[in-house]
Amino acid sequence: MAFLDINSVTKTFGPVQVLEDVNLSIERGEFVVFVGPSGCGKSTLLRMISGLEEVTAGTIAIEGEVLNDVEPAQRGAAMVFQSYALYPHMTTAQNMSFGLRMARKAKSFIRARIDEAAGILRLEALLDRRPGQLSGGQKQRVAIGRAIVREPRVFLFDEPLSNLDAELRVRMRAELMDLHRRLGTTMIYVTHDQVEAMTLADKMVVMHAGKVQQAGRPLTLYDDPDNRFVAGFVGSPTMNFIPAKVAGADASTVRLSAIGGTAEGALAFAGFDSAVATVEIGVRPEHMRVLADGESTDAPVVLDADVVLVEELGDVTYVHLHLPDGTRLIARAERGLDSHEGRMRVVPDMKRALLFGPDGARLRPAAWTAAA
Repeated sequence: MAFLDINSVTKTFGPVQVLEDVNLSIERGEFVVFVGPSGCGKSTLLRMISGLEEVTAGTIAIEGEVLNDVEPAQRGAAMVFQSYALYPHMTTAQNMSFGLRMARKAKSFIRARIDEAAGILRLEALLDRRPGQLSGGQKQRVAIGRAIVREPRVFLFDEPLSNLDAELRVRMRAELMDLHRRLGTTMIYVTHDQVEAMTLADKMVVMHAGKVQQAGRPLTLYDDPDNRFVAGFVGSPTMNFIPAKVAGADASTVRLSAIGGTAEGALAFAGFDSAVATVEIGVRPEHMRVLADGESTDAPVVLDADVVLVEELGDVTYVHLHLPDGTRLIARAERGLDSHEGRMRVVPDMKRALLFGPDGARLRPAAWTAAA
């Protein structure tokens, strides 16, 4: 039995279905990140775990205890909100201790918990300040401190860093990772930022249209996505998707034509389904090689493309390209690229390429499927 079990959970608001048949197991001490575009249901799922939203169907259980009818304050969960939700007239210490004071805990106990949390979060010098005297990062640490003093079974974070600037977000991510390492408590974190998710998560849960698309370790989802949505959502810049027609297949190879409009080539693929007529080839930017002018190659697929934009980011250069059929590509190139305009030839690494069917599902070689 997992520490937290979400079983066949559905959520509707009137005629609108927000979540559909969500099943998920979270182990004790995991840092789990729910990630997906706005409106996918990730925050609603978090609020149902906390008890702020009712479950329409299914069950949510912690350590075997079904929580559906348990009051939020009795669940052992502490929520950290995007807006911080601090009382402006209270000091840092008063904000952090509010829940304990409402529970009528002893003053000595409250003082000890505040001092411990302040030490963990480096808030000792800020305990007498009010929220208006704090920076965004300091407010966020106070909100986290308010959760820590309760010693919850699980921390719930609802996009807690989205109001911070880019530099501060990076610093706060590192602080959250260190906090998780020291506390060892189960943490569930909601974000729409897949880079944030990849950085923080032990387990990443990708959601779309009210369903869990795939859950697993971040690099597993990056390298081995189950469908086109996960492949396109995880990774920055996003994966390239190149349309192609199936020209034929044998026991070990699939032959493709009209790749990006005009190119042809082949891909090692055992047991390709001959009923599939069109595919999309998924190739990440780092697996697209830009050929120098006049460079020869024996690569199985070579794409001629128009240069749209060159992004020079210091340590890396990204080239944005258009194929003859209008498909847009991004290729990672060497720093100091010679040509910034006109046409280029790019070579996708077909050994690393993934195939997706017309319905967006990942097409896997028979040998891969058997091994899995």
